[in-house]
Amino acid sequence: MKSREHRLGVSESNLVVRHLKLGEANHDKILKAVEDIDQIYGLDAVSFDERSYVLNIAYDASRICIDCIEDVLEKYQLEVSHDWWTHFKEGYYRFVDQNIKDNANSEPWSCHGSSGSTTKKK
Repeated sequence: MKSREHRLGVSESNLVVRHLKLGEANHDKILKAVEDIDQIYGLDAVSFDERSYVLNIAYDASRICIDCIEDVLEKYQLEVSHDWWTHFKEGYYRFVDQNIKDNANSEPWSCHGSSGSTTKKK
């Protein structure tokens, strides 16, 4: 199976894909925002579907989160759609992003002895 190459700063184990519906806005503003989002370190891919007004984003959640993307949208005076489904997904995305970031920064632990220990029960 062929593995896909990711951008610098993107780990496949922390890669997430997000879909945000945007409110109606000027097409030029959206294109500028997409170009700006594309420069964020830890971002793997970004695209905009003009028919459905959906912003598709893939990024390393241990480095950036959905709030970073929304900050760029706010800079260009763009809003995420106010429908209940998009609002629900935003909350879920925030939860998962924070969980990935917390797990990436935590020290793994185990209640079992190390696998290389020389003491054995008899």
